[in-house]
Amino acid sequence: MKKPLVVIVGPTAVGKTDISISVAKRLNSEIISADSMQIYKYMDIGTAKPTKGEMQGIPHYLIDEIEPDEEFNVALFQQKAFKYIDYILEKKKTPMVVGGTGLYVNSLVYPLNFTESISDPEYRIKIQALAKEKGNQYIHDLLKQVDSLSAEAIHPNNTKRIIRALEVYKNTGKTMSYYKEKTQIEDIPFSLVMIGLMMDRDILYQRINQRIDNMIEEGLIDEVKGLLDKGYDKDLVSMQGLGYKEIIGFLEGQLTLEESINLLKRDTRRFAKRQLTWFRRDKRIHWIKVDEYTSKADIIDDIIMLIETKFPFSKRV
Repeated sequence: MKKPLVVIVGPTAVGKTDISISVAKRLNSEIISADSMQIYKYMDIGTAKPTKGEMQGIPHYLIDEIEPDEEFNVALFQQKAFKYIDYILEKKKTPMVVGGTGLYVNSLVYPLNFTESISDPEYRIKIQALAKEKGNQYIHDLLKQVDSLSAEAIHPNNTKRIIRALEVYKNTGKTMSYYKEKTQIEDIPFSLVMIGLMMDRDILYQRINQRIDNMIEEGLIDEVKGLLDKGYDKDLVSMQGLGYKEIIGFLEGQLTLEESINLLKRDTRRFAKRQLTWFRRDKRIHWIKVDEYTSKADIIDDIIMLIETKFPFSKRV
């Protein structure tokens, strides 16, 4: 018998946190974050991490789990998420995965085995050197030549994932996208309800811009400065995340504050577009256009109806 799992995805700023907490309260669920930045301690404002008050008593897992300089990857996420899913089920509650990091979500909803991944350190070092010498776009173009689907899903600045995809192709002769297509959905250990939140693009972009203005007012600059003062290197994976690398550019005098804010808004809008492109490929997702509803209560009711159609035993509170 497969384990029940609710998954709520969508682009940044669409309202996943607020809506998922309301759903979890109604269904007596607990939440596992699938956000590659909220995993880090001390990085609160720039990651739009929910506060204790916003969580409204709903336990959240994989938030504030590691230090900003600790190694973390999708294999570790998958391992920890499986553990928390079982823990929540043991409490007779329904686990709910919420987030916008597509690779993290896919590690749970597709039978991808990240523990036996191919490794070629020499080749990796060679591509890293190429990226330093010729730029990120150069190695992104190399990937585009052999695996256009993966290249479309991976940002040119995400050198780690570009190198990983090239590494797979070099060692197997087949693309990363090929392996994703070959996976059999029925092999996963979960019975899924997958819900995607979306809204009109212009409205979403307005919300992104407003969220970033709010982050600045709430102290994002001081948060980034505090991390640097603690000794966290600007080149760490965590410090290269949205909201951090742009502000570092300002703090180092490479950008004016206005330039760094505008860059952050632009990059976040582009990120939201890539998130939607990623999630739209999964035909199991039930999409809900949140801006077409007149009230949040109606959105919650429809989501609960979708969940209870699949999991009639879900316990309301």
